[in-house]
Amino acid sequence: MFLKTDILKAISFRNPVRLPLSYWLLVGIRFVLTILPQRGYIHPDEFFQNVEVMAGDILTVDVARTWEFNPNFPIRNIFVPKMIFGPPLHLIRLTNPFTKHYLNIDLRTPYYLLVIPRVFICLLSLINDYCLYRICVLYGQNFRNRLTIFASSYIVLVYCCRSFSNAFEMIFFSILLYLVAKCMFKSDNVIYHSEFLKEKYKAATNAVDKVKIFKLSTHLPAHSFNHVMLISAVVVIGIFNRPTFAGFAFPPVFFWLQRGLGSKIVGFKDFHYRILLFILSGAPIALLLILIDSGYYGYLTMADIESLKISWDNWVVTPLNFLRYNTDTKNLTEHGLHPRWLHLAVNVPLLFNVLGVLALITLSVNVYRFIRGQYKKLPRIQSITGLMLFSLIIPVALLSLFPHQEPRFIIPVLVPLVYLYGNHLHPNESDAPSTRKLKVMLKSMWYILNILFSIFYGFIHQGGIYPLANSLHREIKANYGMHTHVIITHSYSLPSYLLQLESTSIVWKDKKTGHKYRLVPTTFIHRFGSLPVKDLLVKIDKDLSNAESLLHKNKKPYRFYVASPCSLEKEIRSEASKYGNFDLVEDFSFYPHFCSEALPSFPSNRDQFCVANDIFHKNESHAIDLNLFDRFLCFLKRFCLKLYRVHSFTSYNR
Repeated sequence: MFLKTDILKAISFRNPVRLPLSYWLLVGIRFVLTILPQRGYIHPDEFFQNVEVMAGDILTVDVARTWEFNPNFPIRNIFVPKMIFGPPLHLIRLTNPFTKHYLNIDLRTPYYLLVIPRVFICLLSLINDYCLYRICVLYGQNFRNRLTIFASSYIVLVYCCRSFSNAFEMIFFSILLYLVAKCMFKSDNVIYHSEFLKEKYKAATNAVDKVKIFKLSTHLPAHSFNHVMLISAVVVIGIFNRPTFAGFAFPPVFFWLQRGLGSKIVGFKDFHYRILLFILSGAPIALLLILIDSGYYGYLTMADIESLKISWDNWVVTPLNFLRYNTDTKNLTEHGLHPRWLHLAVNVPLLFNVLGVLALITLSVNVYRFIRGQYKKLPRIQSITGLMLFSLIIPVALLSLFPHQEPRFIIPVLVPLVYLYGNHLHPNESDAPSTRKLKVMLKSMWYILNILFSIFYGFIHQGGIYPLANSLHREIKANYGMHTHVIITHSYSLPSYLLQLESTSIVWKDKKTGHKYRLVPTTFIHRFGSLPVKDLLVKIDKDLSNAESLLHKNKKPYRFYVASPCSLEKEIRSEASKYGNFDLVEDFSFYPHFCSEALPSFPSNRDQFCVANDIFHKNESHAIDLNLFDRFLCFLKRFCLKLYRVHSFTSYNR
């Protein structure tokens, strides 16, 4: 006979155990890489979808507000960015006067503006680790191997420490998986003991035993609506953060709804009650987020509330706008159209390398077994394995329906992927020698590939943008008030908040005259994307002429810069030589800087541009043949970002 303590013990968590030293070492590496900082720049969205806008609001500086935050048709929710970036940015704003005065440390410089928010995100990324750990402990799985594999992934080391909305989506997904796994574990145990006690009650032959069994059954905890408010809150906030979260949330929510179906004590009535309560719990949170967005984007004002003149025009639903925008193929064309197999064939191996390939092979085997009717060899649906399997397959399948597919869109599935296959990279005592060798080889490949990708995306990919921002920040600060023009081409956009330019959106009123004034900008960032070099020089000539005109009109000196990948140097100088009114003088060269928009070509053995730039044999004849080693070094040296100063021959400006 089960006692009350036995039942409660059976449905409680197991005591946590010490985490392996290798895991803590990897967590330390995660923070060290964040503080260095990581110079790499994965995608413009890591700045312009979150921290750039929040810095403009909190630090009152001039920023580039992208089309996604256009009040006419906003598609980005503001609640999640404010909750995540509000604390670190307010910390910078409030403590900077004291650090400057007492420690002579200016927090409003590119390094601290980049690192402090990233450290905060890095701390939040530990939620993923914790949720994976708790799920493994809950179901008696080896958490040591899985946590080590998870923490060594370059997705965790790089992506999860950046200000991507996808990184926040991964956190919400991990929390949701943990809550549902916890509810499933509890429901399974309660249902098992409830059915067990019912059978014992029927088999009891006397009233005393029946009373004892009945009392034991009354001590079974409720389980049907466990964590419903928390789960609905995570789902709603996750969808407002990124509407694609609906695809990630669908499998866990479905498993939460159908817990225990098919047993003697849970029926379809419970299923429908759970749906109703889930919707009722999420509705107030959705309304609150709509209210926050409507107020932020100016659709709803205090005057509207006080006058009670509120209509449908006063509300904005950003997830709905997001869906409306992304369901139009014309809009997606502007961001690039991809084949629908890209996630499966390219992005999964690229992001998850060994684990991704292992998952594809295993899933193919399961599909084959399903087709052949070998159902007993398939994972049980109503289990933690079923939950993780569907949480891996369904999000990738749903996101593959959209023709715009970037690798970062599917990074949240790393959690179920590691849970399912992370332990497969560690040899077991029962493995055959050949299997052990294969697992050791796969494990080594996992670590090597993740180290290489961490270096590439963390420090090389678009790695010249951050030092460029550092250089420009010092230049602007040292020459305060001087007009500074910066043209950036064939590289990602420079985040304006790193330069801490004074906001030009603030309007103040003169008390005496009543006139309104707005700050006149002195720094102009021109982002021309991948404009052809010939058209780029036309733009430079035009902007330079405008700067010259303002110089002669207002007697205001200026400085004019052009930032371009080193691979375009020969082409840019050749085209610039056709203009007789200015010259390009190299100021700085930032290395490394990998830019797919302008990949360098491998030099020939008589590539005299290498010699002309004093890369090799600077004292020898320009007719010298370059050996293969010199050509390779010349090729590597072209992965950099050059900053040119434009000197006008018609100006006295210096």
